[in-house]
Amino acid sequence: MDYRDFRSDTVTRPSAEMRRVMAAAEVGDDVFEDDPTVNALQDYGAALLGKEAAIFASSGTQTNLLALLTHLGRGDEYIVGQEAHTYMFEGGGAAVLGSIQPQPIDMEPDGSLDLARVEGKIKPDDIHFARTRLLCLENTHNNKVLPMDYQARASAFARQKGLKIHLDGARIFNAAVKLGVPAADIAGHYDTVSVCLSKGLGAPVGSLLCGPRDFIRQARRWRQVLGGGMRQAGIIAAGGLHALRHNVERLAQDHENAALLTRLLGELPEVRVLPHSGVTNMAFIVLKKGSPQGLEVFMKGRGILVWGDRNPIRLVTHLDVNREDVEALVRGVREYFRSL
Repeated sequence: MDYRDFRSDTVTRPSAEMRRVMAAAEVGDDVFEDDPTVNALQDYGAALLGKEAAIFASSGTQTNLLALLTHLGRGDEYIVGQEAHTYMFEGGGAAVLGSIQPQPIDMEPDGSLDLARVEGKIKPDDIHFARTRLLCLENTHNNKVLPMDYQARASAFARQKGLKIHLDGARIFNAAVKLGVPAADIAGHYDTVSVCLSKGLGAPVGSLLCGPRDFIRQARRWRQVLGGGMRQAGIIAAGGLHALRHNVERLAQDHENAALLTRLLGELPEVRVLPHSGVTNMAFIVLKKGSPQGLEVFMKGRGILVWGDRNPIRLVTHLDVNREDVEALVRGVREYFRSL
């Protein structure tokens, strides 16, 4: 069955045109740095983010880990949000593989970190403490877009405190489209930025880590240590390059569909829609009757996929769902409540 899939924006499939350019991609050996399509993707992505260089890796988990391993050494520390992806959903890679200590703090309702609280967690220069070296932010975080003025303040704060600053920008282009600014304006506040190509942009595989040229050169060594060196990777890099060239501005359509979904679900008395729904490409709902697991099973029988293991339930729009799919989802939710 060809499902309407709202579980994540990672479920997108490469379009016919993307598959064509991938099949026709010129390739080399990326470990030797002579795959022309990988090189083109890295150059294009770096320029788009206003950085000197970029490195292509298999996932955002890997590009974030490359950033942490390159910024930090054994016994160093990074300050990060308690619910941030780099701390909570990446297997503890920095600690496991880099002997790096995370210092998580609670995130604010808007997805930011209170800089006064961050300051209170910076360790003194004392042999008893880990060395605080890095501040990590995330944009977007659970559909929340960090304001430009906050990012400017966070960047200035980090520099004042002698810290580097990294952005998990898996959905940085969603943030840029929402704010109406070039992605480079956001990335300019950070030393390094991780960007996912396989979420809303629709590429099948891959992420970029962007930053200073010397930094990326060091990250390349770490990528090899992690077993992340790929050979004729131009085949998948071509998908990422196509996505950056053609699928950034269209993210606005996903935002419009999420806003519609938010409005229609808000009309159902059995549903509570959370305030940060419809900001970019996600809606978050709490069921007042039934269960997320029950809704998942019911909807799958109607050709619609939702993720029932979370409460609130996250519903995500992307390039493979349209307005008609959104309306079908809402009809299905309404029918689920009638079936109880």
